[in-house]
Amino acid sequence: MTQKIIDFSKYSSIKIGQPEIVNIIETDEDAKEEGFVIGGAYNLLVSQSPKKLLMLSSSYDYIKESNGMIFVGTATTGGKLMSYAKKNNLAGFEFLTYIPGTIGGMLAMNAGVKEYEIFGSLSAIRFTNGYKNNEEIKHEYRKAELPGIALEAVFEKRFGYNEDLIEKLKKMRSNQPTEPSAGSAFKNPTGDYAGRLIEAVGLKGYKQNGMCFSEKHANFLINLGGGTFDSAMWLINEAKKRVFDKFGKKLELEIKIV
Repeated sequence: MTQKIIDFSKYSSIKIGQPEIVNIIETDEDAKEEGFVIGGAYNLLVSQSPKKLLMLSSSYDYIKESNGMIFVGTATTGGKLMSYAKKNNLAGFEFLTYIPGTIGGMLAMNAGVKEYEIFGSLSAIRFTNGYKNNEEIKHEYRKAELPGIALEAVFEKRFGYNEDLIEKLKKMRSNQPTEPSAGSAFKNPTGDYAGRLIEAVGLKGYKQNGMCFSEKHANFLINLGGGTFDSAMWLINEAKKRVFDKFGKKLELEIKIV
């Protein structure tokens, strides 16, 4: 297994962190290593003392077809798969519109938009010990209990790329800020919206040492420049406290902290 140094203040989407050693998974045997797979670091907040970090090599970046199924390496980006689906008139991948990151990261958090999520299209996932069908993996809104590092996602090949759905999904994402962020900070509580709750407790636009809950969408924690891990955590904890004190609801993080 090789290693590389990644500066997370530049690599992560929220632009917070420092240079860290990352182990590169180049074979299935390497994938048996314990650690946190960073993917594209799009929903990641790196602490000053992170867990052991892993990253899949380019050998897991591929899209193949066989016997009516599509096999996608988990280092493949959602954008690459989306382009492939459009070019080949494939249905079931429209949810990837404007969702950044790798397929592996999307599987780990059952990524999607509203009711459209990756497990809704998924047939199976390959791990070091073989394939597991969708139904064998416990998953729910923005969460999946993967029994190891996902190496390949398998989808049934269906035709009918839906341009109307693409436009609908683009409109759903149009209120997202463009500043550096890690995506939605919190999962939406049942029957409510995290953004509404954060705004209701006075934190929309609230700034703390370079970090801020966006004026455009309160559930996005953005880096205005010079934001730090500590200031991000202060805002996260303040949001949890205020929302619970006022509404009795516990906000659950969608951002992954390592």
